[in-house]
Amino acid sequence: MSKYLLNKFLFTVDRDPELVERYREDPRGTVEWWEADMANRILNCHSGEASTWLRFEEVERTALSTHDYPKLFELGAHPFLTLTLFIAMFERDHDGLGFQLEYARRLSHLTLPYPDIAT
Repeated sequence: MSKYLLNKFLFTVDRDPELVERYREDPRGTVEWWEADMANRILNCHSGEASTWLRFEEVERTALSTHDYPKLFELGAHPFLTLTLFIAMFERDHDGLGFQLEYARRLSHLTLPYPDIAT
């Protein structure tokens, strides 16, 4: 499992409004495309350098493909990255702080110590 790769996905998608919408509308397709085309690109590198070994494990791919942010948190994805991305995708479907409250409710089964988010 790669917390780095999970966080890289959340970070890069959250910073591109078109990718946010793509991920909202077609999560599985977006995850498959991102894993094939973007996962091995080196962040902030515009020279074409890339690695070749990064891949999601099935549990990670499934959690991303189903917008399962509680599972992503359990897997060690950074909670700030999950919260900001999922707010961008789903805040419009709720009134006021409705999505943030839903996020908290769905994570309420977790107790300290939280999963390790170090990468």
